[in-house]
Amino acid sequence: MQAVLYVGHGSRVKEARDQAARFMEESMGNNTEPIQEISFLELSHPTIEEGVRRCVERGATRIAVVPVLLLTAVHAKEDIPYELDRLKKRYPNIPMSYGRPFGVHSKIVDILMERIYDQDVVINDDAMVLLVGRGSSDPDVKRDLQEIANQLHAKYPFKRVETCYLAAAKPSFEEGIDQVKQYGHQQVFVVPYLLFTGILMKSMEKTIRKLSAPNQEFILCEYLGYHPNLQEVVFERTTEAVGVGI
Repeated sequence: MQAVLYVGHGSRVKEARDQAARFMEESMGNNTEPIQEISFLELSHPTIEEGVRRCVERGATRIAVVPVLLLTAVHAKEDIPYELDRLKKRYPNIPMSYGRPFGVHSKIVDILMERIYDQDVVINDDAMVLLVGRGSSDPDVKRDLQEIANQLHAKYPFKRVETCYLAAAKPSFEEGIDQVKQYGHQQVFVVPYLLFTGILMKSMEKTIRKLSAPNQEFILCEYLGYHPNLQEVVFERTTEAVGVGI
């Protein structure tokens, strides 16, 4: 029997873990595979090992592993494959195929704009966007986030769309904010390129609260969160991963 194992990042923040678990569980409803389980790479349970074991205990004869991650970075390229290689030795008769993270996808670009519209403010003619990624030492992350920024800029009439990162990449969030101040746009939408809440999101909220001045307004938008578009992307990635395993 075919099984699907969804792998989220994991978080020390219970709310973030619960949001991710709920999102993965909701994703199961779009697929017809008889066995579906959730797991986390780190900081949360069930682990990938526990998720694989549950699939096997339920009768899985092959497992498609779907990383519920926004961009292709070290977690997707190395950490999850390393864990799967280890588990393949434990379950040599259970083929395991591995899917792709969300990556650059037009449906996610539309969500970003929706998060801006959710603020229910009039978008000024000189408005700009600061797109904030989690960050990684992997250069593919910067390439992909810049491509997403380019697509957002091409699709919607902002004067400027810039990127920055919360960790492990430049420009940092603080550097990005400093640069935006120099640009002088009166309205700045700060859009977190994060799936769920967590420590990084809470830190951004504290910073943004201190920023707005009479001549420059910083508006912090919501993270991506649960959205039908994201469910569609998960379905696409699941279908790909199951197809590899057939």
